[in-house]
Amino acid sequence: MYASDKYSMLLIFQAMDAAGKDSTIKHVMSGLNPQGTQVFSFKKPSEEELDHGYLWRINKALPERGRIGIFNRSHYEEVLVVRVHDLIKYQKLPDEVKTNDIWLRRYEQINNFEKYLYENGTIILKFFLHVSKEEQKQRFLERIEDKSKNWKFAEGDIKEREHWNEYQKCYQEAISATSKDHAPWYIIPADKKWFMRLLVSEIIVKKMESLDLKYPELSKEQLDSLDKCKQMLLNEK
Repeated sequence: MYASDKYSMLLIFQAMDAAGKDSTIKHVMSGLNPQGTQVFSFKKPSEEELDHGYLWRINKALPERGRIGIFNRSHYEEVLVVRVHDLIKYQKLPDEVKTNDIWLRRYEQINNFEKYLYENGTIILKFFLHVSKEEQKQRFLERIEDKSKNWKFAEGDIKEREHWNEYQKCYQEAISATSKDHAPWYIIPADKKWFMRLLVSEIIVKKMESLDLKYPELSKEQLDSLDKCKQMLLNEK
């Protein structure tokens, strides 16, 4: 893919806290050449980012042709955490667009954005790592009890857990509205990490194989040039 320079691939990971996004990215992508891979983790938007449309920071992070881009969280935060916590009222938007149908319009915007990417050579795969509420509880307790994992836990994780049902509703609506043939969602069971990683790996490999990628073929002029360079090297004294 890197050599042919026609396609890029965008892998999007969304999940509740402790579902295993970081570890999945680490394990599944560990065999890739870093020269052709990039990972972006999207946190709370900065003041500069809030001064632009919500897709602005996403556009800046998109993979170039020939590369694989990985999003740890993504533009979908705008129809998930922003919706759950009603953060839209703090965004610098005209009052006339802050209506009840804003989420439907954002689904449409996201669909149009992803279709544009697809039609310009970006392969999009979206993964929702679906952890159960009980498994999340056990992983939180493990992070609290294991000193080497304390850094992974924050009090805010418990506060977010209180909104579990609201998040599930928003995820269901967002996935239903934005899973398209050109940008499909895959709901991956995440309680068993080994199984989750296997499924993600298989989906990515199957998609890449379907592209039937080959190394570029050189023209006669390029082959003649290679032969000329070879002779020059062989004739060196």
